[in-house]
Amino acid sequence: QVQLVESGGGLVQAGGSLRLSCAASGINFRLNTMGWYRQAPGKQRELVATITRDGTTTYVDYVEGRFTISRDNVKKTTYLQMNNLKPEDTAVYYCAAGASSSPRTFWGQGTQVTVSS
Repeated sequence: QVQLVESGGGLVQAGGSLRLSCAASGINFRLNTMGWYRQAPGKQRELVATITRDGTTTYVDYVEGRFTISRDNVKKTTYLQMNNLKPEDTAVYYCAAGASSSPRTFWGQGTQVTVSS
């Protein structure tokens, strides 16, 4: 049974930081590309960052320089460090795993991030 469990969301003031975690089980973690998506109210889910099995990272332009994705293959966990948060970063953040560059095979349940102005 595949499980991706996110944690670390919450309420933070603009300019603050949060670190999201996604613990995986039931998959060969080190072979998967991991990604973080987000979905704001009334908007489509969008890809924020990915990290491949060899550690190559990609970011959507509006988080570049503020967010950092990383992975720990021993702990089977991927992280999203979010700094200098803005109110427009408010969304439910989802972890995903898969073989493609935009992983969508497996999903977590999401964690809410709210940034107040």
